[in-house]
Amino acid sequence: MIDLLVVGCGPAGAATAIRAALAGLEVVVLEPREAPIDKACGEGIAHSAAAYLNRLGVHLEGRPFHGIRYLDATHSVDAHFRAGPGLGVRRTALQQSLRSRLDALGVPVIRTRVDAITQTPTSVTTAGHTARYLAAADGLHSPIRRQLGLGADGPLASSASRLLLSPRPAGAGGAGAVRRGLRQHFAIRPWTDLVEVHWSPLGEAYVTPVADDLIGVAVLTSARGSFDEHLRAFPRLRARLTDAAPASAVLGAGPLRQRVRRRVAHRVLLVGDAAGYVDALTGEGIAVALRTSAELVDCVLADDPQTYEQAWRRVSRECRALTASLLWARNRSLLAPRIVPAAAALPGVYGAIVNRLA
Repeated sequence: MIDLLVVGCGPAGAATAIRAALAGLEVVVLEPREAPIDKACGEGIAHSAAAYLNRLGVHLEGRPFHGIRYLDATHSVDAHFRAGPGLGVRRTALQQSLRSRLDALGVPVIRTRVDAITQTPTSVTTAGHTARYLAAADGLHSPIRRQLGLGADGPLASSASRLLLSPRPAGAGGAGAVRRGLRQHFAIRPWTDLVEVHWSPLGEAYVTPVADDLIGVAVLTSARGSFDEHLRAFPRLRARLTDAAPASAVLGAGPLRQRVRRRVAHRVLLVGDAAGYVDALTGEGIAVALRTSAELVDCVLADDPQTYEQAWRRVSRECRALTASLLWARNRSLLAPRIVPAAAALPGVYGAIVNRLA
């Protein structure tokens, strides 16, 4: 019997499968999408995450970045990494590297969609495959999470649904704002070796160098509108891009906030974005996914899936708390304009937070 069936071959699913295979487990990956899989994301990988992937035998090519710069209309503050550089990597390049490692380990990746999941006391079955355990790494809007009833419900979910269906004026925010992301690449030489985060009343724009002649720009906002319309809210960034040609289509993702009641349903364990998501504000999605995927494999090795929930909460707690706190401030009209000025006034504190996350 298969030891671990992994549904989803994004970074979380692929890393879970690689670590499980290295631990001697028999692994099969199910993925309906054609490779390489792209996604609207910031494409910055923290030093710790890049080092972990290297230990798994996943070798990445990208452009190093050495810290994070916060900017608004009048302020700018830099925080440089102490542990080592992060790496800007096109999501498609990351996917190709992960897939190459899976192929080298002989892990089958079967292109198919998951259907109904059935479980017994010793196994789980879906799409014609039976395994001892199933790792659901099927993304932000996980069909498996929905099928098993693991998503949060009640007033919070109802409120989110109403916000999603209701038109929202450009620039609107507030504590219940539904945030989304849009990303596009531009053919231009990076002007800094930092990831820039531009702040405006509309939201944030993340600029990540991913090659010597390419940057990615990801906008996070609760406002409606096109990518070009959103860029107008960031005049300093827009001026930089005046002569830069778009180098990719615009991709979108969201709503970003995904509340999950629990991450374990008998022999099914959620990992990556499927396990719950706060926001992309701190750029820690991949790092948290990798840490929690390692915990998932350890629980499978121990044949003790019920300990995964506590392990997931433990290793993701700090990032979730920092992200939620920053998002809370971001959604308060009196506090939001003061975030970058406060970071500039307290660069030591800002630098400590950045390095703690990295």
